[in-house]
Amino acid sequence: MIFDLFNTLLHGADEGRDQVVREMATVLGVAPGALVEAYHDSWRDRQVRWSLTEAVRVLARGLGADPTDAQVTAAAELRRTFAGRVLNAVPAPTLAVLDRLRADGRQLALISNATAETAEAWPDSPLAERFDTAVFSCTVRLVKPDPAIYRLAADRLGVRPADCVFVGDGADGELAGAAGVGMTALRTAQFVDRDPAWPGRTLAHLDELPGVLRDHRPPAGDR
Repeated sequence: MIFDLFNTLLHGADEGRDQVVREMATVLGVAPGALVEAYHDSWRDRQVRWSLTEAVRVLARGLGADPTDAQVTAAAELRRTFAGRVLNAVPAPTLAVLDRLRADGRQLALISNATAETAEAWPDSPLAERFDTAVFSCTVRLVKPDPAIYRLAADRLGVRPADCVFVGDGADGELAGAAGVGMTALRTAQFVDRDPAWPGRTLAHLDELPGVLRDHRPPAGDR
């Protein structure tokens, strides 16, 4: 089993992220709206290239500021603290589903297009202990729907991509990417209805997953 993170296992909290960026702007001495826009426009660089402090410094300088180290540290800490709050706000039913899957003997992996602060916060999330491996774009320098990131997750589990079920909300073309390497792709619409045109199975709520999987047992044998 391979899961997406945001808007699949927990709420993406996009509005909260923008509010934190506005607070960061005050610390950095730049226009809040401009920094929010810069964060939106730089998502790919933040997911694969920059550390948290690099992102803060680069984006502030792009808006004409020259923040001190203390300002960068303070602004980054706002973002880091928010990431920790989000990753600890996992719905109890989500944890129950994951526990049931593990009790059924299923290995669990995560693939997330995520920035550095999410990867930093992951070990302290109640999700971390329930997963066998987690693949973050900021760590492996790959993003969904690159086939390599799906194959990497499957390899870490010691199985073939064709033996995997991928569950996600559909952001970034992740469902087609998973299907493209041979995974069974399931869409979840619990938090957002992001990809309604997806032709495959859709879960209205994650707690439907164990029932859907009942007849989907990965074949035993060699990879």
